[in-house]
Amino acid sequence: MLDLGSFDKVALFGGVYNNWLALEATVADARRRGAQAVVFLGDAGGFGPHPNRSVEGLRSLPIHAIQGNYDDSVGQGLEDCQCGYTDPRDNHFAQISYDYTLANTSAEHREWLRGLPVRGELKVGGKRVRLCHGSPRRVNEFLWESTTPAGFIDHLCREEDVDLIACTHTGIHWERRLADGRGVVNVGAIGRPPNDGKRTVWYSLLEAGPNGIENRFVAVDYDWERLAREMTGEGLPPEFVETIRTGWWTTCLEILPGRERARGHH
Repeated sequence: MLDLGSFDKVALFGGVYNNWLALEATVADARRRGAQAVVFLGDAGGFGPHPNRSVEGLRSLPIHAIQGNYDDSVGQGLEDCQCGYTDPRDNHFAQISYDYTLANTSAEHREWLRGLPVRGELKVGGKRVRLCHGSPRRVNEFLWESTTPAGFIDHLCREEDVDLIACTHTGIHWERRLADGRGVVNVGAIGRPPNDGKRTVWYSLLEAGPNGIENRFVAVDYDWERLAREMTGEGLPPEFVETIRTGWWTTCLEILPGRERARGHH
């Protein structure tokens, strides 16, 4: 368990997905906004180019990190990403992404990924926040806005004895609070846009407020044109490049619940 202590303002992000340019931009933006700590909720690799650049950034920047399913798989040299997909098409593209990331991540960086803690905790204004990748129950559990009811959120918060659960894994940011302020904040991912037709990526800024923890989702611009060129140069699938250029997902679609998929282009 990674115990980070107490803060008044903290930035959280997930899913770098080898997007080292968005990583640099996100951390810089969080620091400009006065974040006292920056926390990465897992999945350094996948999707984008040059895996070592992202891990080098995570290791050299003043941030804290917990382990995602991708980090565990790459760290241990497993056969797949443990992403939790069930559709053959989703798994096909996930395997391409994973094989590329594993082959291009150095032994030193794999050791670092392997050693990351799987969960963490911090306090914001005295309120307890559980840090996890997918959910407190399972590293690759998908918590979607449309399929995560209030009763389940109440159960998770009670089971973890926390006021807020911060997670990622889905790639789409969302938040739901109960009447007493407890809830879930899915911080999304900075590695690719959240299937909204824009090129920006998002992170979460938690701050102590008069009524408890306040959350604000922050959009980040980065050099997506450079990223797309590097992806093409590395021979990554054109479907991946199209997502970076258009803001619409072309892969990992079958896992989306109906409501989330209906918001997209495909």
